[in-house]
This record gives sequence, C-alpha cells and structure tokens, in this order.
Amino acid sequence: MTERMMRVNSMIKHEITRLVSEIVDLKPGVFATIPKVDTSIDFSQTKIFVTVFPTKEKDYVMKTLGYERGLLQKKLHKKLHLKVLPKILFVYSDVGENVDELEYITKNNEF
Repeated sequence: MTERMMRVNSMIKHEITRLVSEIVDLKPGVFATIPKVDTSIDFSQTKIFVTVFPTKEKDYVMKTLGYERGLLQKKLHKKLHLKVLPKILFVYSDVGENVDELEYITKNNEF
C-alpha cells in the first residue's frame, strides 16, 4: 500500500468515526467502532469495517448504518478533497466476537 493510500484511509477513518458518532443514533448500550478502512486503488469504493459491542446487536447496527449511508457519504465527501470520491461500503468485522470469547475464557480460567 502506498503512502498516499495510507493517508487517505487514515483521513477517511478519522472523519467517518466522527460522523458516525454525530449522526447515527444507536440504542443505549450499543457501540460501533471502526477499526479499519480499506479504499480501492481506483478510489471507486471504501470498505469501512465496523465492530459492534455487544455482538448480538450487529444486525441492528449494520441496518442502521446502511440506512444512514447516504447522509454519511454526503457529509464525508464535503470534508474530503479528492478528485474521485469513493462509494462507502460498510462491512461487519468480527474482531469483537474474538474479544468476547477471550473475556469468557479468562473469566472462567479455561486456558
């Protein structure tokens, strides 16, 4: 990955994290984080990986993000200064599921 792509991904991650926290209204006790952003080389799309806590709410969060995708994309494009503006694609990341398993194992001394 080039230095420019890493900077673009970092900038998108920073802005989309801010926008999600400002715009998307999730149920109390439900959190969505963005651990990774991956933009295609031709800037046609940006995969935004989302982790959800608690993991049982993943369908709700992904549906909500899908519903707000148009508004998030519009606001993101106003902030970015790129010739080609990538289309947002939210992808569920199961990193949170592994954390839940690890926490269960350590609490129950199953290691």
